Amino acid sequence: MSTPAPPRFTHERHARILEWLNAHGRVEVLELARLLEVSEHTIRRDLEALQANGVLHRTHGGAVSLDTTRLSFGGRSAVLAEVKDSLGRAAAEVIQPGQSVVLDAGSTTLALARALTVRPLTVITNSLDVAAVFDRDRGVQLIVLGGVWQPVARAFWGHATCQMLEHHRADWAVPGACAVDLQAGVTAVEEADAMLKRAMVRAARRTLVLADHSKVGGVAPYHVAEWSDVDTLVTDQPWPALAERGVSVQVAALPAR
Repeated sequence: MSTPAPPRFTHERHARILEWLNAHGRVEVLELARLLEVSEHTIRRDLEALQANGVLHRTHGGAVSLDTTRLSFGGRSAVLAEVKDSLGRAAAEVIQPGQSVVLDAGSTTLALARALTVRPLTVITNSLDVAAVFDRDRGVQLIVLGGVWQPVARAFWGHATCQMLEHHRADWAVPGACAVDLQAGVTAVEEADAMLKRAMVRAARRTLVLADHSKVGGVAPYHVAEWSDVDTLVTDQPWPALAERGVSVQVAALPAR
């Protein structure tokens, strides 16, 4: 099988980069420079242009796809890491001392867990990463939901997990959002994951959703919640149309560049 000729034009190079990214979820500058037979400087400029167009996220040494379902947990954590930290800090201000919160697995909810400093606090979670944030904290009553371990999501899912959650009631549910859309609401990629997220919403008095701009306007296959089920959305860009529906839209302050 013959090797494709190196692309001569910028748009051809961009198309080849996106093709590689869609297939593998992440790309490295050195590898792309070798494959496309151009300088590393050219590849970095290409990645910056593609990031500006909102189709990937630059990382140290390369880039990752914004379709985070293709990535490992570490890869997902690297996507918009500073934005997720900002969302976590903004969301933490919503939680009050003495409240209980159901925290889903995911890199953005993990950022919230790390930002939660109010005590006392009750945390119910299906994530071992979230649990590890609080495992030695005497000010937190920690409840870990069991079930079938999902190594890619780093979470417990399944019927047993939902059954355990039925025995608990919380002030806040924070289900992870794979995608959020004005019409479709909150959606998820995996059916078992969506089933658990719906159970989280049912178990809580109020629902808090964190979603950066890369998830806004997307629709995943499985329904999680209508906007009528959501009290607060924390995001990084204003969303007036959603605020008009009665959802409290909190725009996180992003770090200065």
